[in-house]
Amino acid sequence: MEIKLKYGCNPHQKYARLVIEQEPSPLQVLNGQPGYINLLDAMGAFQLAQELRTATGQPGAASFKHVSPAGAAIAKPLTDIFRSSQMIPDEEELSPVTTAYARARGGDRLCSFGDVAAVSDSVDESLALFLKREVSDAIIAPAYEPEALKILKAKKGGNFLILQMDPDYRPPEVETRDLYGFRLEQSRNSAPIGPEILANVVSQKKTIPQDAQESLLVATIALKYTQSNSVSLAYEGQIIGVGAGQQSRVHCTRLACDKADKWLLQQHPRVINLEFKEGLGRTEKTNAIDQFLLWDQLSDAEMKGLMDALAEPPEPLSREEKRDWISRFDGIVMSSDAFFPFADGL
Repeated sequence: MEIKLKYGCNPHQKYARLVIEQEPSPLQVLNGQPGYINLLDAMGAFQLAQELRTATGQPGAASFKHVSPAGAAIAKPLTDIFRSSQMIPDEEELSPVTTAYARARGGDRLCSFGDVAAVSDSVDESLALFLKREVSDAIIAPAYEPEALKILKAKKGGNFLILQMDPDYRPPEVETRDLYGFRLEQSRNSAPIGPEILANVVSQKKTIPQDAQESLLVATIALKYTQSNSVSLAYEGQIIGVGAGQQSRVHCTRLACDKADKWLLQQHPRVINLEFKEGLGRTEKTNAIDQFLLWDQLSDAEMKGLMDALAEPPEPLSREEKRDWISRFDGIVMSSDAFFPFADGL
């Protein structure tokens, strides 16, 4: 079976196709036309969501962008403060699979813009309605309820990419990659990540709280699907910062922690209560909040853009206010896809 793609990694790479040797195909395109990067994101995101489900027993979700996860999470009820920070109406009832994706996407709203969404469970009407208003390019899932499929097929003028993957599909043990005319082969990374990997605690304190164990599993499984040399931070079963594919593990850590700081500060009362000008969309509000939190680093043009978005000029958060707010969150965990060679990373 062969599926013609829109193009390769770049628009000028006109020849691109997906070849599926297994019959019947474990992958179905239910709507839209995939691109090369769409499929790379979808394959990584689906595996990540499925592994979260296997490791925790809860519905899992991932938000993928440019071959690394922007966010990943398992299903949990949304707190009022999280709903406010993510601009999710209080009265909106969300199914478990929807909360999983809402938390995955909310891990990094800027990076999730135009993402490929993946969930471990069937897509219901709740998730379809949630996705309807988000800027997202595609979704991959094991199944879709009829009404959900109808809603999603109308998204993006009928061009929203909808993929369905057989959850029982198991790829060959050996995977190959062609690179510059050479073929590389290796055993597939099928190492399971579950509670048993946390059994050997090497620190003096031997007990890992249950919620921290869950977050460590989410953080570590997410790293399996980032580009090599990555660090992730998680909190309450949700990724809140990923530093992916950096040459230095110190820079991975800085990037992940900067994103985590921003995620935590989005929930600060003064951020939630920012007043925006009439008619501003959710995307513009998200960008303005990001700029507000980077107040000291803004150029003149960026500062003007921020002031144009806000109804009233606010006072920026001081360093002390930021530190005080962040210190209130307990149970944040860090995971790395390799050892920290020096203490500077930690």
